Amino acid sequence: MDRFIENLPPMDLMRSEKMTFVQLIIPAESSHRAITYLGELGLLQFRDVTLSQIYYPFIQFRLSWLPLFFFYGNVFICVSFGVCCVAPIECVKVWRFRRQTVNARHCLDLNLCVEFRNLVLLNAEKSPFQRTFVNQSGYEVKRCAEMSRKLRFFKDQITKAGLMSSPSVLQSDIHLEDLEIQLAEHEHELIEMNSNSEKLRQSYNELLEFKIVLEKACGFLVSNRGTAITEERELHETVFSKGDYVETPFLFEQEMTPAASNQSGLRFISGIICKSKVLRFERMLFRATRGNMLFNQAPADEQIVDPISNEMVEKTVFVVFFSGEQARTKILKICDAFSANCYPVPEDISKQRQITSEVSARLTDLETTLDAGIRHRNKALAFVAGPLTKWMDMVRREKSVYDTLNMLNFDVTKKCLVGEGWCPVFAKTQIQEALQRATFDSNSQVGIIFHSMDTQESPPTYFRTNNFTSPYQEIVDAYGVARYQEANPAVYTTIIFPFLFAVMFGDWGHGICLLLGALVLIARENKLSTQYLEMYYGNNSIVLHTSAKELHNFLSFCSALGIGIKCITVILFDFCQRLGSFMEMLFGGRYVLLLMDAHTTGLVKYREPYPFGVDPSWRGSRSELPFLNSLKMKMSILFGVVHMNLGIILSYFNARFFGSLLDIRYQFVPQMIFLNCLFGYLSLLIIIKWCTGSQADLYHVMIYMFLSPFDNLGENQLFWGQRPLQVLLLLLSLIAVPWMLFPKPFMLKKLHNERFQGRTYGILNTSEVDHEEEPGSARQHHEEFNFTEVFVHQMIHSIEFVLGSVSNTASYLRLWALSLAHSELSTVFYEKVLLLAWGYDNLVVRLLGLAVFSFATAFILLMMESLSAFLHALRLHWVEFQNKFYHGDGYKFRPFSFASLTDDEN
Repeated sequence: MDRFIENLPPMDLMRSEKMTFVQLIIPAESSHRAITYLGELGLLQFRDVTLSQIYYPFIQFRLSWLPLFFFYGNVFICVSFGVCCVAPIECVKVWRFRRQTVNARHCLDLNLCVEFRNLVLLNAEKSPFQRTFVNQSGYEVKRCAEMSRKLRFFKDQITKAGLMSSPSVLQSDIHLEDLEIQLAEHEHELIEMNSNSEKLRQSYNELLEFKIVLEKACGFLVSNRGTAITEERELHETVFSKGDYVETPFLFEQEMTPAASNQSGLRFISGIICKSKVLRFERMLFRATRGNMLFNQAPADEQIVDPISNEMVEKTVFVVFFSGEQARTKILKICDAFSANCYPVPEDISKQRQITSEVSARLTDLETTLDAGIRHRNKALAFVAGPLTKWMDMVRREKSVYDTLNMLNFDVTKKCLVGEGWCPVFAKTQIQEALQRATFDSNSQVGIIFHSMDTQESPPTYFRTNNFTSPYQEIVDAYGVARYQEANPAVYTTIIFPFLFAVMFGDWGHGICLLLGALVLIARENKLSTQYLEMYYGNNSIVLHTSAKELHNFLSFCSALGIGIKCITVILFDFCQRLGSFMEMLFGGRYVLLLMDAHTTGLVKYREPYPFGVDPSWRGSRSELPFLNSLKMKMSILFGVVHMNLGIILSYFNARFFGSLLDIRYQFVPQMIFLNCLFGYLSLLIIIKWCTGSQADLYHVMIYMFLSPFDNLGENQLFWGQRPLQVLLLLLSLIAVPWMLFPKPFMLKKLHNERFQGRTYGILNTSEVDHEEEPGSARQHHEEFNFTEVFVHQMIHSIEFVLGSVSNTASYLRLWALSLAHSELSTVFYEKVLLLAWGYDNLVVRLLGLAVFSFATAFILLMMESLSAFLHALRLHWVEFQNKFYHGDGYKFRPFSFASLTDDEN
């Protein structure tokens, strides 16, 4: 068996790429070009080596020393016998005593210990302008950031102007310094044009408001003159007949005759205000003047751009008549408070006409000037829009190069840059070639040193994917990135995920709709690709693959849009039968062209069983629902048991790859025994019942397998020797539980004692960034070992697997539930909506029924049901399948690559 396993192929798709930790020593004169070439290659992930490290000693205090420790803000202070220790709060850990081997971190006979963690990262909060390389080379990062700001400003202006940025053909290559000068000139010119245009637009809006006020206010003044004398006499008799009023009479006496206006000092203020504020504005004027005013209003004929807010609003022209300087002051303040724009309107009609004509002429001139300014501005923006994309990519690349250089550090001579990072093993040759090319192109006399190093850090995880496998890899990574060299579930997800989706979706007609939609969008990807469809186009292979898997459901369940349809094989058989009868009639003889011919027994003519899938004759029968329930439920259990067994088998390959024999002997073997002795046996009973046509009750068999294992099975016996086999399987499943629980923790304790036997202290690590192994793993290299923690962890893992085997198997019944729900919904919409409406001899009712059926099919069955099936298939992979072997505690390989830069990079 071992020789067979060793001869298996290496399964490169199953494991992440082998990574190596490398160091680069780059001369300063060739550093920029080297980083640029590495960015074009995109196969090296840099690590920030400018994060300095401070190592605090591991200080521990005995209780007999009576240490005094306290926290002050973010600082920990500890004083004992005149010795004072100060450390940041994140470097301090306080814990109670646990009896362990004496080493540098733990002391015996302590009730309370204080540990100073030995690693603090400095420079983590430094901005890009404060890093080492920037201080040596000038303001490159700052320059690139400023140019990025200008380019974003140009892009916003082009978008607002509605111009399309097309690549320029005549634009030649440009250096960064020349680009910086051009961008400064274009920005200054564009800002000046925007400022002038803004001023002209504000003047135009003010003149437009003035023109509207003149037109509306003149109407108020002319209409008031005709009734001024009559109103004056009436108000004179009403007001002056009372002797109590000694103050200024009401404004109604001061209507607009020239003589009365001159005598009583009647004035008016005209302006324009937002329509939503008119009611409050009038009420405030009335209260401020105590009713001594006359308020006239008229709505503007069109929406106007407000000169202050530059927004299109509906406005109302108003004219307020009042008397007195105090009232005028109050009214003007209220106008300012309500953002009302006031404009002077002369009382003389001739002057009004003259001002109106002047304003109209001025508006015409401003319109001409504004149009000319917009054309000139669009021309300048069009000149920038051509090479804008190229410039943005150039600046983005340059800034990313300097950001990467900031992650490097100078050596002691200040002549070379030292960098560290991760790269795949297969990429070492390509990286060396790129570095040699950078040395040659920069005319450097010293070559770049590139070599591998040993490290205790866990390498990043890198899978090479394509357009088909990348969406499935993203599904797995959403749960957790695989640990380095761990088995990759995405390889199996590409097949199993669409299959489970198709089982739950359960309708070939709806699958064809999804398939056609996916093909149309993929064919028009270049035309329809927008930010809203970007997520879909990144996962189009999932939609295409899952919809294509619906062909399986056509062969299995023979259902399309809720209609039972004969399988293609049966249609082919019928065609062959008719062709054979036709040939027999023409030529005589018997032509057997059928794989499934009809037979005659007496007067009864019958066929062989249905060749593949569910016979559509079940549709509409009384036993349709019980039959489909039983079939789909048993199929769900079979799929689930196979899926979970695959996950446990992958855990074996993981343990074998990492060399953990304990995981194979005390985890893989008992898990396989427990799962298959119970649910594997249930799957066997299902298959035997299908093959023999037995009427045995499997519920009764499984329940009494635990309650009464020695009782006679009676009618529920499916094969000879079933009862002793059940007893044996039950005993094996009971033995598997302590097999999973007890041996592994004690074996780990024994290995730890043998490893550190005779030592009084362990080896002190220099860093706490060591690669973390699985708790309780035999491959752990940490000295600290706590048997209680390991045993509790193993107990939790064992209980979780035992209970999870039951719950996970039951969870696969969602395949049955969703498939049945989708099938029944399809049938209901087809029979109760479409067929019911088609039964009426009315075109309107038929069209209405067809519309309702189409809406239900598109939005309920295609959108909501497909989303539900997707989420449930996702859960079956994440929980029921991946928890058998997948840790998902790694981190992605993110190389420095120009191709991965986006517009959001600043």
